[in-house]
Amino acid sequence: MGTDLTSEERAAQRRMRAIRNLGIMAHIDAGKTTLTERLLFVAGRTHRMGEVHEGETVMDWMDLERERGITITSAVTSLEWRGCELHLIDTPGHVDFTIEVERSLRVLDGAVAVFDAVHGVEPQSETVWRQADRHRVPRIAFANKMDRVGADFAATLASMRRRFPDQAIAAVHRPIGAETAFEGFEDLVARSAVRFSDPEDPRAFAVEEGLTAAGEAARGSLVETLADLDDAVAEAVLEDLDPDEAALRAAIRRATLAGRFVPLLCGSALHNKGIPQLLDAVCEWLPSPLDVPPPSGTHPETGAEEVRSADEDAPLLALAFKVSLLDEKRRFVFLRLYAGRIAEGDEVWNASLRKAERVSRVLRMHAAQKTRVPVMGAGQIFAVMGLRETRTGDTLSDPRHPAVLERISGYEPVISQSIEPSTPGERDALLEALGRIADEDPTLRHGEDRETGQLLVSGMGELHLEVVAERLRREFKLRVRTGRPQVVLRETLTVEASGEGTFERTMDEVRIFAHVAVRVAPLKRGQGFRFQVSAGAASLPFLREEVRQLVEQGAREAAEGGVLEGHPLQDVEVVLVTATWREGSSRPFAYKVAGADAVRQAARRAGPVLLEPIARLEVVVPEEHLGEVLGGLQRRKGTILDVSERAAAVKVIQCEAPMRRMFGYATELRSLTQGRAVFTMRFDRFDVAG
Repeated sequence: MGTDLTSEERAAQRRMRAIRNLGIMAHIDAGKTTLTERLLFVAGRTHRMGEVHEGETVMDWMDLERERGITITSAVTSLEWRGCELHLIDTPGHVDFTIEVERSLRVLDGAVAVFDAVHGVEPQSETVWRQADRHRVPRIAFANKMDRVGADFAATLASMRRRFPDQAIAAVHRPIGAETAFEGFEDLVARSAVRFSDPEDPRAFAVEEGLTAAGEAARGSLVETLADLDDAVAEAVLEDLDPDEAALRAAIRRATLAGRFVPLLCGSALHNKGIPQLLDAVCEWLPSPLDVPPPSGTHPETGAEEVRSADEDAPLLALAFKVSLLDEKRRFVFLRLYAGRIAEGDEVWNASLRKAERVSRVLRMHAAQKTRVPVMGAGQIFAVMGLRETRTGDTLSDPRHPAVLERISGYEPVISQSIEPSTPGERDALLEALGRIADEDPTLRHGEDRETGQLLVSGMGELHLEVVAERLRREFKLRVRTGRPQVVLRETLTVEASGEGTFERTMDEVRIFAHVAVRVAPLKRGQGFRFQVSAGAASLPFLREEVRQLVEQGAREAAEGGVLEGHPLQDVEVVLVTATWREGSSRPFAYKVAGADAVRQAARRAGPVLLEPIARLEVVVPEEHLGEVLGGLQRRKGTILDVSERAAAVKVIQCEAPMRRMFGYATELRSLTQGRAVFTMRFDRFDVAG
């Protein structure tokens, strides 16, 4: 087929094959941002290594990120390495900012999963791994902090295999030395040893040929793992042949791209060990845009599948995965361009909103720094200006070939707090500022409490809301007061029930009539809200699409208002059973009101109950404090799921508890253990309030 291509087409394919769109993902404090800074330095993208502990990183560019030493928002950059063009997204590790990971993984072709070799698989590293599984993102793994006291490469590998059984995971490196004596690694694929020669220069290392006996044994284990995944390696093993370096490299690439294998490398980002080798692995084993399935969407009118090839000459298809306020709060939209080109001045069709917008500037991003470029082609990740209404998750396409990609999954807020300006005159400015931050952050919600009139903000956790309040003070110069956090409640149903709604009203001397009958039923946790039309209702001649949509709108609005305390109903199915139409007096709009009334009546009969958010915790605690910590969790109505041993005299508690009981737990844990324990907490699910 390649002989049918023109020289320009072959050149375009070569450029595309050199692109790697990847993300760095990890648990908080695993060294993810430090690793990213080293990658930039080694590749020559920066000329000084930024340090997280000094607040001088390139990728954590917000003042809040540098002060707190954590990543809050994903940052995009690009670099070149040995003929590859890498578009890199550094994502947050804190659970409160999981949406940043979700929308990044949605547009990435590959990922590097970073693990702290002292702790192995931690809760958020497991969460982001599952997110990558859901998006079918091939990945390689990096055991970081190998030179720290307590680092254990074998234990890290074992914990990965235990927690991630869906992929085969095998080491391609074998560490030389351990903890402070870590001085290099054996490259099991190349049958060589890499020894670091200068702790200040990640590019300084020596390579020695050959493996130790232990290295040969580890290589044999790698070959056995690949033989179960790759026919070429399996044939070599059956013929009692030893696969050479080229055969192993090719097999690792095939199995990694298929999502069946994850190679594990090792090093220390802080002390500049193993960085060039990681870059080599990214180029060699992670996919280009041509190695992943072509994106497919649906035609907005017909619903037919629309598939685009990763080709600059194909009709435009791009996904807006992030909106950000930079440079005096100007609006930047970050895009993954799957097909076609985007140039300055282009009019693009937002297929999600069904309207045209014009691109004023095209920008290559390096964290908060921008370089203006005339055009970008398929496979690239970049930002544009001028799109005033495009939101996170919207699809841009060619109006002659419209397509809508699947939207980015959202997350429902789990805690709220009141927020008020210092003076009533700043209320409008506060509302505008919250709207602009919510434009960036789809997990932030704000609105008035229907009973008290207080302004409420809702988000993914205490840290999330702290960051929002601090941004209001710093970026928008607003003096705000915040109340105590409270959990967000939901409502659900426990039994099936039926209800009817009738609209009868005289309007402009005409008697308007509509009647709707529905059935409601509970769904499994996490299934949201579902609206169905029964076969009987679907056969009604007047129930055309307009009327059906109005009934559904009414049903959804009724569910949003709840029936107990005004909290949204979730995990509920509404079935339209039948409806009545009177010729001459029925109007479509009346069916929205009747549908809402029918759902409210049915829901009141269906055993409504309150749901509250349940948190999942992992507490790492010295054994001597285990009893006090377990007692503290039980006092907070926690359910202990497991207690295991991580290292000598160190215990790991797995627990779940109502989130409303966990406010202030960090202070209590420090007090109980003299600051020697750490914990991570994430939202797990909504469950019946106790």
